[in-house]
Amino acid sequence: MAFRKDFLWGGAVAANQCEGAWDVDGKGVSCADICTGGSRTAPKRITPVWEEGTFYPSHEAIDFYHHYKEDIALFAEMGFRVFRFSIAWTRIFPTGEEEAPNEKGLAFYDRVIEGCRKYGIEPLITISHYEIPFALVERYNGWSDRRVIGLYVRYCEAIFRRYKGKVKYWLTFNEINVGTMGMGNLFSLGILNEGTRDFAGQADDPQKRFQGLHHQFVASALAVRLAHEMDPDYRVGCMIAFSTTYPRTCGPADVLTAQRENRIRNWFCSDVQVRGEYPGYVKRYFDEQGIEIVMGEGDAEILKEGCVDFYTFSYYMSSCATADEEQIRVHGNMFGGVANPYLKTSEWGWQIDPEGLRYTLNEIYDRYRIPLMVVENGLGAQDRVEEDGSIRDDYRIEYLRRHIEQMHEAVLDGVDLMGYTPWGCIDLVSASTGEMAKRYGFIYVEKYDDGSGDLSRRKKKSFEWYKKVIASNGSDLA
Repeated sequence: MAFRKDFLWGGAVAANQCEGAWDVDGKGVSCADICTGGSRTAPKRITPVWEEGTFYPSHEAIDFYHHYKEDIALFAEMGFRVFRFSIAWTRIFPTGEEEAPNEKGLAFYDRVIEGCRKYGIEPLITISHYEIPFALVERYNGWSDRRVIGLYVRYCEAIFRRYKGKVKYWLTFNEINVGTMGMGNLFSLGILNEGTRDFAGQADDPQKRFQGLHHQFVASALAVRLAHEMDPDYRVGCMIAFSTTYPRTCGPADVLTAQRENRIRNWFCSDVQVRGEYPGYVKRYFDEQGIEIVMGEGDAEILKEGCVDFYTFSYYMSSCATADEEQIRVHGNMFGGVANPYLKTSEWGWQIDPEGLRYTLNEIYDRYRIPLMVVENGLGAQDRVEEDGSIRDDYRIEYLRRHIEQMHEAVLDGVDLMGYTPWGCIDLVSASTGEMAKRYGFIYVEKYDDGSGDLSRRKKKSFEWYKKVIASNGSDLA
């Protein structure tokens, strides 16, 4: 068997997409809480002033806040060895500026962590996953203001202290490289520019956005340093939305276009977080875009001292890049690209490329030589409940099977792969479209896009399949 004996099989969710209870036990308003529902054809809207009668999916989501015991028990039944979840910043510091953390928020995650440990499940916690306190958006325009760094570090200190000895693995920011694109303004960086109305068409100021990204780099490095000081056993990783990009043709112009896109999309952020410094190639990009990063005193040293211990990423699809602007483009996980004629697509137009995962794992490991983990991967699809109550999601099983096979190949290639947590192990609200119809889970939740549903849980066919995969450490994929 290729996978090591302590391989971390599990699943992943995010607080703003599953917890609900958006105003319970002192929780503050996050940037996710001001986003309406949407669909694959209609983007979700951003409403700084709430609208009566409008559906905000994060407000209830799948109510993990009140169902966590039941859900963790189901994860344990599948055999999870790790559960990746995020802490909602606004449960701990409702506005981000309180002097002391909210005890009820801390106590909730005490219960979640203890629920995991009861079954021998390792918590893998994302510290910030698309849910900066909205108060920080209003007061500072999010990460564009350097003062948010200190507020984030205070938050980290509170949870590092509280969960010391109970949690080993942390991720500083979810898909931090989404900040390299305009769509990442609000969710990734908490920046809400005048004129923004919906998620897909946010008003953008690249200077402000990349300055905010720099502040996140510094905050991440300070968090790594703080974690190591507070507990030598803590391991802190980065998390990248990997958008594997091939040249559309072997023409040199296409090859250079793909290289340029890969550098800014995929490598820039992790080069800073893993290597501890800005890469040389980004200078030309900044010059061409008219961007000038303001470095604080000591920032260079902080980045060098705060390199991450391991590298994690999401992988759903690949696309192509070309210098030919007339080529048809496809949608994807935040990033899009030019269509690849050799690949099929999902219902949502995402190209399916299992071999691309093997290629990506090798590229990342060759570059950084630190342990890797695939912390998001999966197929969003419209599941149908049969008359007998079953959900026969063979399409999801096939997608995951083919990707696990390619992870196996990458391990044989020499990649140090430590774990795998498919996205949305239980159905939840889609981050990009704000809908429930796009389901990823092994567990079906009775919740729908009009807000209806009794929130009951039921196992899909993929539940028993993944249970078998974990029990066999990835050797039985039939």
